[in-house]
Amino acid sequence: MAEFLTKSRARNIFYGGSIFFVVVFVAMTAHSHRYVVNTSTAGMPLTEEVILGKHTWEAASCINCHTLHGEGAYFAPELGNVMTRWGVQDDPEAAFETLKGWIEAQPSGIEGRRQMPAYQFTDEQLRGLAEFLRWADQTDTQGWPPNDAG
Repeated sequence: MAEFLTKSRARNIFYGGSIFFVVVFVAMTAHSHRYVVNTSTAGMPLTEEVILGKHTWEAASCINCHTLHGEGAYFAPELGNVMTRWGVQDDPEAAFETLKGWIEAQPSGIEGRRQMPAYQFTDEQLRGLAEFLRWADQTDTQGWPPNDAG
């Protein structure tokens, strides 16, 4: 004799399943919260210089041409690891001098090549931008985006 699903059994399955998935949701939320609060992807502290650099990045609309960790336009190179590619990720002064030299050399004037506009940044803005790019370079992106070359 086959047993049928009665209204009572259906209601019990519904309530039991609902309670089970609410418990799973609460447990996953607690785990995620603990992971996010206790884990930082930043490789260096968020200083006033880094914040100034972020504001400079935004004011100059750098993201309209460049990507940063895969976000932004794809007209110009990814800058999430530019300090590593330049070999200056551990030296703030070298990062500043390298970035300053690059910015001052723009536009390059090489025919047929995409050109970066000439920006009139102050040394303070360039230091901030260099620190922001060093900060971004040292952020743990878990291998994303894949970018080994400039």
